[in-house]
Amino acid sequence: MEHLLTLLRAAAEDTRLRILALAAREDLTVSDYVNVLGQSQPRVSRHLKLLVEAGLLERFREAQFTRFRLTNGGEDAALVREFVRRLDPKHPRIATDRARLDAVQQRRQTAAARFFRDNAQRWDELRALHVADREIERALSHHLPLGARRLLDVGTGTGRLLEVLAPKVEQAIGVDQSREMLALARANLARAGIDNADIRQGDMYALPFESDSFDVVTIHHVLHYADDPAAALAEAARVVKPGGSVLVVDFAPHDLVELKREHAHVHLGFADNQVQGWLRSAGLNPLEPIHFPGRRLMTGIWRGERELPARATPRPAAVSVQGVTR
Repeated sequence: MEHLLTLLRAAAEDTRLRILALAAREDLTVSDYVNVLGQSQPRVSRHLKLLVEAGLLERFREAQFTRFRLTNGGEDAALVREFVRRLDPKHPRIATDRARLDAVQQRRQTAAARFFRDNAQRWDELRALHVADREIERALSHHLPLGARRLLDVGTGTGRLLEVLAPKVEQAIGVDQSREMLALARANLARAGIDNADIRQGDMYALPFESDSFDVVTIHHVLHYADDPAAALAEAARVVKPGGSVLVVDFAPHDLVELKREHAHVHLGFADNQVQGWLRSAGLNPLEPIHFPGRRLMTGIWRGERELPARATPRPAAVSVQGVTR
């Protein structure tokens, strides 16, 4: 009873309800809330602190920034989303906040588009060497574990894989170390209308999640940048649930040494037995790899499944034979 009253008291205020409505749309910083709400930083911070302490919002770090998101675990998450659902989107203050947030997102999209434009030529040059992205995306969609609810995309980059796969799960999260890529991914997801995907800054060698958190983990064209691919796969295996899968997309071995110089690749592709050995060492069962020939580069999809725990075999009941229990 007391916990419920705490939640209700925290939400029962004009500005805090507006904050919850905004948080339902995007993970925002204090400065974002200041810009949208038109209130001072100390006042906004005080409201955010109350919502976090009540368990309606969660706080997380991204480089030097702190972002806030709706709580997403347990009965409290369902309650806060019910609060948001009941808000009238046509209410003048809610509608104004939405328009201001749209303006903030538009500025981000403009900056993201500039970043993409500045780097587009080198990415287009690389894409021309391998199979079309849509073929890989279709294959990944097909090989998602049946009934997968939570997905993690490691090294999410532009967020493209989240655009494709998020509609097929309940919740998708993308992690990347690059702030520029995080901004680009957020802009792309907002433009695509994806509302069940979160973007977070994270290190693929130390993912900011508890063990057994996801039904599927994707690592799409990331390992060739990794100094230690085996460690990255071991960390992916740590956060995947029993019965879940790790899906790895990368290049097969090749001799395009210019990719090291011009695109900062650390590895010139990977052999099947190499990736399967890493998956096996990480405690996953490797499945048959899938290959997609391209103009100069072959792309592979390597899959590793984490076994469900074996059921304990029940011990037979003791049987009494001629007065002797066996």
